[in-house]
Amino acid sequence: MDFWFQYYEPSTINHEPMEQPNNKLHGITLETILNELVAKYGWPELGYRIRINCFLEDPSIKSSLKFLRKTDWARKKVEELYLKGK
Repeated sequence: MDFWFQYYEPSTINHEPMEQPNNKLHGITLETILNELVAKYGWPELGYRIRINCFLEDPSIKSSLKFLRKTDWARKKVEELYLKGK
């Protein structure tokens, strides 16, 4: 156990956020993206553009975020639509 602490100094770990110059979504939360898309298109149009049940049946930000955080392909489509509109 002492061996580990000789080479591992917690104070040397860099906790600064990594810069991502090529990532256009860096610093933008999924919630912000979704709120902006809903404000721009509304739920019916958003559901038409991206065929996801959480946008079509009793849509809410909370339920949509829960689904998008678990489903990579759906999140990717939402992010792509957001970037197209910018």
